[in-house]
Order: sequence, then structure tokens, then C-alpha cells
Amino acid sequence: MKAETTYNTGLYMRLSREDEGTAESSSILTQRKILETYANENGYKIYDVYIDDGWSGTNFDRPDFKRMINDIESGKINMVITKDLSRLGRDYITTGQYTEIYFPEHGVRYIAINDGYDSDSPYNDIAPFKNVINELYARDTSKKIRSAFIAKMEDGDYIGNFAPYGYKKDEHNKNKLVIDPYSATIVKEIFSMAVNGYRPIDIARKLNNDNIMPPAVYKCYMHPNLSIDDFSKYKEWTSATITKILKRETYLGHNVQGKTCKVSFKSKKTIQKPKDEWKITKNKHEAIIDQDTFDIVKQYIITRTNKRKSDFRNIFSGIAKCSDCGSNMSTTGTRKKGAIANLVCGKYKLYGSKRCSNHFIDYEALYDIVLEELKKQINLSDKERNDIVKLITNEYDSRVAKDTNIFNNKDMLKLSERNRELDNIIKRLYEDNVSGKISNERFDKLMNDYEKEQMQISLILEKNSSIKNEADEQKKAYINFFNLLNEIMEINELTSDLLYKLIEKIEIGQGVYTSTLKGKIKQQTIKIYYRFIGNLNETTYSMR
Repeated sequence: MKAETTYNTGLYMRLSREDEGTAESSSILTQRKILETYANENGYKIYDVYIDDGWSGTNFDRPDFKRMINDIESGKINMVITKDLSRLGRDYITTGQYTEIYFPEHGVRYIAINDGYDSDSPYNDIAPFKNVINELYARDTSKKIRSAFIAKMEDGDYIGNFAPYGYKKDEHNKNKLVIDPYSATIVKEIFSMAVNGYRPIDIARKLNNDNIMPPAVYKCYMHPNLSIDDFSKYKEWTSATITKILKRETYLGHNVQGKTCKVSFKSKKTIQKPKDEWKITKNKHEAIIDQDTFDIVKQYIITRTNKRKSDFRNIFSGIAKCSDCGSNMSTTGTRKKGAIANLVCGKYKLYGSKRCSNHFIDYEALYDIVLEELKKQINLSDKERNDIVKLITNEYDSRVAKDTNIFNNKDMLKLSERNRELDNIIKRLYEDNVSGKISNERFDKLMNDYEKEQMQISLILEKNSSIKNEADEQKKAYINFFNLLNEIMEINELTSDLLYKLIEKIEIGQGVYTSTLKGKIKQQTIKIYYRFIGNLNETTYSMR
């Protein structure tokens, strides 16, 4: 007979904003009463109660849901009970993954009381359809909420969760902004410095030196329930933050909303909308900055913007990296006559020398270097490519010849055979000891000797296998890379597609200037990491 399972039960409850007010039966209090009564009547031991109040069913990053999953992973609970399937979630794909895959794989019995669902029952075919219906409900609710928000934005109501830096929400009308005396003063100071010629990075440094709380920190200070780590990594002012403030028309008294939209109601990802689709309502609250000041600063920003060719696009985006901190290299202006741009360490660009040094390289110089290196790889003959693969094989054979602990294939077969033989010997020893043919003392001595020998053989086999696999993987990597090269007849120019196809990343080192008879020469180390095979050589280039 099958032993009766002892269940440690987790009672899970969820209530989202769209559920509030729909029915008393949806309340957390009612859910808890239903679940506790059901567990007690059926003799299920309640290990813990998990409550996510105010969380959407399409979001599975709920705090107590994740806590429940952690308790499942650590073996603390093996049963989950909810009021119905929709309490678990309203995304039919993810909810189905939990009910059909995750819970069974972790030995968890799941019960949704009102839907009559019990994972131990064979009659659960209707559950996937109910999950779809639950998602359709969430989708319909999302559309209604979005329509209501759009209507409010068109009426000029502010619908953001938090007021922009410089403002706070009116105590009597949450859809109206009023000036926040402290942060509004900082906004005025920022615009004042910008009018007087301070660059965004200079303004950020001054505010950091004066220990002024940046917007994210101030937001969490004003709302203690928020975690600063969710909003800011470095918790300081940056040039990007200053630039964003200087461009914000909200400070003129206008409501500017609807600048982004979600990819879908189930996704957190947002995309930028074109400005002509924004919802802008003028003169809806008190202005912090006058129009003249805003226009002057706007003109300064335009003047400081590097004027590049309209068709310029950084093809090294996401590939060129700072060799010290690993950040992406970002485009910036250049004083060199006729040059397109420089690539500079992204972390230095945002945070200054506190985070990294001023790694930069001329965009066209890097372009020429990479183009030349790729041409070298393309122009390798078949013989040269075969020689490279043979070299890897020879390196392995050389290691085998020099290292007495590395064996050739014939010796490896003998060791494997001896290892299997020892398995049989040890098995017979156990049988002889149990039958009384050999004494315990004799058994212990022989077993100790054979196990030591087997351990030594296993270590040798493992080491040799690892070295052989390493050589095989390296050969395979070069062959894969050469196959990529075979698809390209010649390279006359670089494109993003070509770079992503052949190169994993390019590390840019700090440039060093040296004096020569021909003037100052900049020497800079660049490492190109190719797909599959990595970095072939570290090369230092000289540039004027």
C-alpha cells in the first residue's frame, strides 16, 4: 500500500487593485478564512501563510509568492492551497508552468478550492481553460484601466505614481501637482548654474560635494516604504540626471505624460513613444522655471551637442568595452578636426573619475584597426587554417609526451579496463566477507588497498579526459570560427551585423602618450575577442 503523505501546507492569498471592491469574497480576510477552514477540515498542517495584497496576477515577482517558492525549494512546504486558480496568477502561460511543471517536479500538491482543482486528481482537464479565462479577464481589466488613464491625461490630470522631482501631490487632489519647497529650490539652483555656463557633469559634482540628495534618494526619503536599491545603484547625482531635469517641460507648469508605453499588459518592458503622441497639457500647475530661463538652457544644450553627420551610427555599440571596468564605450564629442567622434568609457562619462579613468579612443582609428585585423583573418589560406588546427593537436601531443601524468589513448584504455576490474574485485570482496570466506580484518586491509588504487586511477582518468576535452573544444572552436569566415568573401567596410557575427567584444585600454622626434604619439592596447576562440593576441597600437 502507498504510504500516506504528510503535508506541510502553504496558504497563498493575493488581491490586486482591479479586484478591490468587486466582491467581499475576494478580500484577503475572506480568502484567509476559506483557506484555513479547508486546511483544518482536511487535516492539513499549515506551515505558513503567504499574502500579496495589491499585486497584479500577471506579475510573478510578488514578494510573498517568491518567499513561498523559496520555501518550496528548501523543502519546507509540499502543498499549496489558494481560493481559486486566479489567485495563483492571471497569466495563463506562467500559471500553467507552475501547475503543470513546477509543482509536480518539486513534489508539491496544489489545490484551488473554488475551481475544484486538485493536482492529485486525474480530472483536471478544465484547468488550462480557466487559466486562459483568468488572463482574458486581466487583459480586459488592463484595457479599461489604460482607457481611464488616457482620459485623465487628456483632461490634464497627473496620473503618475510619484510626483516629479521639484513637486509633490496635492493632499486634496492626487491628480494635481504642487511645489515641494525643498526640491524645487534645488531645481532652481540647477537651472541657475546651467544658465551661468556650468556643464551637467559640473553641476552633478557640485551637488554631490554639497551632499544634496539626488531625486531617487529623495523619493525614498519621502516614501520610507520604498527601497533605494530599486531606484538607484550609486545613489548620487550624474550628468544624465541633470540633463533630464534641464529638458523637463514639467517645470514650466505643463503636464507631460504618455511618453512611454508597455509592450504588452504582461510585460514590464516599456518603449519610448514619438513626441507627437505625448499627452501635453499646458499651465496645469505652478511653474518652477520661467520660459526665458528654460529656452536659454535649451539653447546651451543644443550648442553643446556634438554636430555629427546625420547618418552616423556607432557600430561598436555593445561591443567596445573599457578594459578596466568592463563598461560599454560610449560616443562623445571630439576636438580633433574632421573626426567623427570619440569612444569614451561609459562609466567615466556618467560618473567621472570616481568610477573609472578617462578611457577614450578615436572612433575612426578603432574602425581602421578592427577592419585591418578582420582582413587578416579573412585572408588566411586553407593551409594556414589547417596548420592552426594541427598546432592545437600538436600542443596536446606535446603535453602528453612531457607530462608523465598524462597518458596516451592506449594507456587510457588499460586504465579504464583496470578500473572496471577493480569494481568487480570489490564486489566479490563484499560477497566473500558476508559469506565468511575472509575475515573482517582481511577485508578491511584489501578494501583499503583497492580503493586507494581505484581513486588514483579515477583522478588520472578525470585529468586526462579534461585535457583531451579541452583540446577537442579548442579545435572545434577554431573550426566554427573558420566556418564563419568562409561565409564572407571579402571585407571592405565594417557593419554592425558583421561585427556581431565575428566578434564577441573589443577591450579598449588606457592610452599613454610618449614623445618622439615626430611629436607626441598615443599608444593604446586593444584586445579583440573573436566568436568561439576569444583573444588571439594583445596588440598595442600607435596613434597620433
